[in-house]
Amino acid sequence: MALSRLLLCFLLAWVPACSARPSQAHLAAGSSEDQRAEALKRLLQVFGIMDIPQSPHGIKEPPQYMVDLYNTVAGADGVTKDPDILEGNTVRSFLDKFHSSQMHFLFILSSVAKNEQVLTAELHLFKLRGRPSNGPLSRHHFCQVSVYQVLDQQNLDSPEGKKLLSARLLAVHGYGWEVFSITQAVRDWTEEESSNHGLLVTVQGLGGAVLEPGAVQFASGRDHHESKKPMLVLFTDDGRRGAALPTSPFSDLALQNPALPVEVGIPQSNRTRAPRSADEQRLPCQLRPLLVDFEEIGWNGWIISPRGYNAFHCRGSCPFPLGENMRPTNHATVQSIINALKLSQDVSGPCCVPDKLYSINLLYFDDDENVVLKQYDDMVAGSCGCH
Repeated sequence: MALSRLLLCFLLAWVPACSARPSQAHLAAGSSEDQRAEALKRLLQVFGIMDIPQSPHGIKEPPQYMVDLYNTVAGADGVTKDPDILEGNTVRSFLDKFHSSQMHFLFILSSVAKNEQVLTAELHLFKLRGRPSNGPLSRHHFCQVSVYQVLDQQNLDSPEGKKLLSARLLAVHGYGWEVFSITQAVRDWTEEESSNHGLLVTVQGLGGAVLEPGAVQFASGRDHHESKKPMLVLFTDDGRRGAALPTSPFSDLALQNPALPVEVGIPQSNRTRAPRSADEQRLPCQLRPLLVDFEEIGWNGWIISPRGYNAFHCRGSCPFPLGENMRPTNHATVQSIINALKLSQDVSGPCCVPDKLYSINLLYFDDDENVVLKQYDDMVAGSCGCH
């Protein structure tokens, strides 16, 4: 399917089946670069993005935490498994910009929109294996790790120079990811960007005791592998939430439409759509595939997952009398009767439209090469009805 036709068909997919639509031949003939640009712009608006993000420079792997989170909340084609798993509808990850060997971290949050409500913010640090030692200070088994919001970089040793955000005990000889809550600091930074002087992490033994040098270390942004770099994870909500969505969309789709594919299919570039026959137009209202391929529209450079998804769409007739299998509303039933009896010249028959919608999730790189997981409501038609 040609690129411009794919976009235009996608953007027209939610128009009721009984509404007037341009023919496929007209779409193909009338397509142009201006139409393509407008279609891309409208599609970006659906995803709440102003401009197409730049692809990362070179091969860049997303943080494993973000990949695991995506796989927890979404299926292979991005469809939400359970709408209650994710807090808010946006998760952003930021890597440390100081790249210091010291435990002073800076995260630039300029990509967070003003309309996003900060729900939770977490500092993720990878604790390294401590250096083995038989010295007099090696008897310590626990340490206290404290995370401070830096208020004044020139006076870090004074009470006015920093504010305690989180503190807890860790096993000296343990290793792996540790997570600290820093929500209040991030809220301060998003309200006043100039107040962002970073975070300071300190480690000491119980009761303020001195630890053996190197006994407790965290991976830094400068000296360690990308997979272990300090990271800020931010959960927000941009206010674009829709109606509550039902759970288990895959089983619902399979039960209602056993002949329809639920897995995402990637359309071939030379695929064409045959014109609808008279018999096809007489088919009852039902769910049909509508494949959206991000590679075909040139978005695969910045979208990590999914490669595409099946949005589905509704097509078919709503003939009188409307049966229960067409899931009609009472209003549609009355409209069907009025139309059949020709009691009014201005009343058409009911339309075949989606009556159940599911959300999808995108995992992608933003313009600053941060990784974002975003959930979008009402993106996949789950069933059709005559309305």
